[in-house]
Amino acid sequence: MKPIRIFRHIACEGPGYLGEFLDRHQVPWELVCIDADRPVPPQVDDVSGLVFMGAQASVNDSLAWRDAELEVIRKAHQAGVPMMGICFGGQLMSKALGGEVTKGDGMEIGWYPLQRINGEEHTGWLDGLPTSFDTFHWHADTFSMPPGSEPLLKSKCFRNQAYIFGDHIGMQFHLEMTEEMVEAWLSKYGSDLMLTSRCAQSSTTITDDLSAKIKQLHQVSDVIYGNWLERVRRK
Repeated sequence: MKPIRIFRHIACEGPGYLGEFLDRHQVPWELVCIDADRPVPPQVDDVSGLVFMGAQASVNDSLAWRDAELEVIRKAHQAGVPMMGICFGGQLMSKALGGEVTKGDGMEIGWYPLQRINGEEHTGWLDGLPTSFDTFHWHADTFSMPPGSEPLLKSKCFRNQAYIFGDHIGMQFHLEMTEEMVEAWLSKYGSDLMLTSRCAQSSTTITDDLSAKIKQLHQVSDVIYGNWLERVRRK
C-alpha cells in the first residue's frame, strides 16, 4: 500500500490520534511539515490518500505554500485520490474545489454536539454513530459546500461542519485531539477564550473530565477514520 501523506501546517496541530489510528491499522503514512519549510510535493501518484491538518491562519491569507496545496487538492480530486481535510484543511479543500471560506459568527471553541443533516442517510460515513455526538472545536472561519458535494454534519454554532465529495471528506471539527494536544492548545491559543463568543467554553469546562471526553471522541474518530480508510484501500 502506498503511504498516506499528511500535511502539517503548525507543530502543535499534527496528526495526533490519526497517526495512532493509522499505525494500529498498519497503514504507512508520511508527514510533510509545511511549518518547517518543507516544500509541497506536487505529485499524487505516489500516495494512497492525502490529509490536510489545521493551521493558525485563514485560507484567505497570503500564505507562501497555499496555492501549491490548492493545486495538489485539485490534482488529487481529478485523479480520484481520497482526501481528508481537518478544520483549516477542510476549508482548504472547499476553496480548491469551488467553495468559499468566510468568517463565522464569533469562534467555536470547546466540546459541542454535531447533528446529522440528512438523518440516517450517508451511513457509509457515519455508520455506528448516534444521530448527535460531541466533538472538539477551535475555529473562527467556516467553509461553504463545494459544488457537487453533500452536507454531512452541522452544529448550532456553525451550520457547515462536514461535507463529503465522492471519497473525500472535509470537516470543521477536530477528531485528532489527545489530552496533551488539548492542554497545548489552551496554553498556546488560550487568549481566544477571552473574546466574546456565544460558542466558546471556559478552559475549566474544556478540561473537566478530559480523559472521558477524549475517549468518547476517539470512538467517533474510529468510525469516521475507518470509513475513510475503507475508501482509501478500495482505490
